[in-house]
Amino acid sequence: MHAEAVAGVVDRVVSRYRRDPSNMVQILREIQESCDWISPEAIDRLQSTLGVPRTKIEGVAGFYSFFYTEPRGKYRVLFSDNITDRMLGNRALMERLCNNLWVERGKVSEDGLVSVGKTACTGMCDQGPALLVNNTAIAGLTAERIDEIAELIRNKLPLSEWPAAFFKVVDNIRRADILLNADFKPGEALLAGRARAPDEGLMASNMRSWREGLPSGMGGPIAVLDEIKRAGLRGRGGAGFTTGLKWEACRNAQLKSGYQRIVVCNADEGEPGTFKDRVLLSKYADLVFEGMAVAAYAVGATKGFVYLRGEYRYLLDHLNAVLIRRRRENLLGENILGIPGADFDIEIHVGAGAYVCGEESALIESLEGKRGTPRNRPPFPVTNGYQDQPTIVNNVETFAAAAIIALKGGDWYAGIGTKHSAGTKLLSVSGDCERPGIYEYPFGVSIRQVLADCGAQDTQAVQVSGPSGICVAEPEFDRIIGFEDIPTAGAFTIFNKSRDMFEVARNYVHFFQHESCGFCTPCRVGTSLLKNLMDKLHYGAGSPYDFSEIEKLNQLLQSMSHCGLGHTACNPVLDTIAKFRPAYEKRMNQQDFTPAFDLDRALSAARQMTGRDDAAAHLANAHGGEA
Repeated sequence: MHAEAVAGVVDRVVSRYRRDPSNMVQILREIQESCDWISPEAIDRLQSTLGVPRTKIEGVAGFYSFFYTEPRGKYRVLFSDNITDRMLGNRALMERLCNNLWVERGKVSEDGLVSVGKTACTGMCDQGPALLVNNTAIAGLTAERIDEIAELIRNKLPLSEWPAAFFKVVDNIRRADILLNADFKPGEALLAGRARAPDEGLMASNMRSWREGLPSGMGGPIAVLDEIKRAGLRGRGGAGFTTGLKWEACRNAQLKSGYQRIVVCNADEGEPGTFKDRVLLSKYADLVFEGMAVAAYAVGATKGFVYLRGEYRYLLDHLNAVLIRRRRENLLGENILGIPGADFDIEIHVGAGAYVCGEESALIESLEGKRGTPRNRPPFPVTNGYQDQPTIVNNVETFAAAAIIALKGGDWYAGIGTKHSAGTKLLSVSGDCERPGIYEYPFGVSIRQVLADCGAQDTQAVQVSGPSGICVAEPEFDRIIGFEDIPTAGAFTIFNKSRDMFEVARNYVHFFQHESCGFCTPCRVGTSLLKNLMDKLHYGAGSPYDFSEIEKLNQLLQSMSHCGLGHTACNPVLDTIAKFRPAYEKRMNQQDFTPAFDLDRALSAARQMTGRDDAAAHLANAHGGEA
């Protein structure tokens, strides 16, 4: 694209975002979607139009995996490399596509048309193998479909003209309960909250007083907050913090002049094996948006964001259409449902491939157009969040549950589940089972029951809550899903007895190393060292010394890492060592320490590319086996 055309794209995008640098991530995303990459000319134009230093623009662009500051082709193909995709044969399919297109994995074709690489979990674990083409998901890959994709790319057919069947993503809802069976009509939860207010004038006064940071009297918002607290709702993103306490802290936070309260929906479910939020946003978007509006009503917020993971870019048009309809029906905007002072609207921001942005403070940094580096805490987002304003950040599932609670009441909700874990939980079930998909259960369901329901056979392990969670072995299958036993963000990945649990852990370690944001040295270096150790074992060069090294790395990462990614990076290794030690011991071929770096192995790929393997072998034979 010529410089003038690039400048035109940049000017158009920047104008749409009001020349606001806090929208930098969205600006870069839209520029790349129009120009295929973020060129130096585009950065030059951004620097002049936004008045932002070039280093800052390049720093943001370089942080996110889905941004390219070098040409990556008109078609950018990324194969999902989650462990379940590997189990389904993704590597053979990637090799097939590379051969069809005459392109080397990880590089751009000689004609500049296409690049083929890999990415982490794309949220399609129930229908893999999957890939992204220009950040658009294609699931259910087969050899035949790979050949068709290659032909479409060779013919340079625009993505908009590809067969619609390629982009079909099914919900795979296998078991529904109070959320997925909700008898809900848009607006009902908000109306129920309004009905709890004895006086509209008092309610409007409450809304105004909260925005001004003054104490409030009793009214509808307080009644809604009380219902959330009575329900015992806890965050569904994994940490399980009490939702009512978080909302109350935000409501009580003092507002500076000109500030407002913010509601953020965290739809960046990047944990490998998790895809429940994808289904909620696809089929139950109204329920999620209503829950956000309920939260805004309870805390006195006027602005909301959905932070949508980059892998779910294909949902953007659908979600915006739902928002437009809700505005038309007076379910968003000013005086929602005729409630004076109830003003709230939602914007969708799309991520760009950074697992760490699932952490709430890193997500807020990204919303502000920055690199997604987790913040030091305190202060916490509830008092100093988005642009230093009081902010609540909750998971997609949490907001859906909040809408149901507003509609049916806290006591009703608290009666479901267990004493310490109220309500239901959505599980993203994948791996070795007949019926992968979404299962909703009241808290308290056993691992064994889920395995029976999904048709799992000969199971040796279940990874609950993804790599950062817990690996549950067969003797533990009577344990339950609940905050009092096994809490989870939702991933439930099944491995039968044919699977090598060492390789499962190694895949997870590679994931953590790739996704470390690099901000703190303990995590940046520690995850790389852990990856090298696991690779050394993979190649059969392990020794008993390595077990103690892994323990040391775990202590370092847990005590010194800046955020939860580093704290949990060793979890899959320690769990599998404890429960599947033979998978490690069979790789202990050395009695003494062996370095993780092997020069000969490192050079083998280069020898193969230059055709020198045969020469090296001939030289070795000529010298009695020593090259």
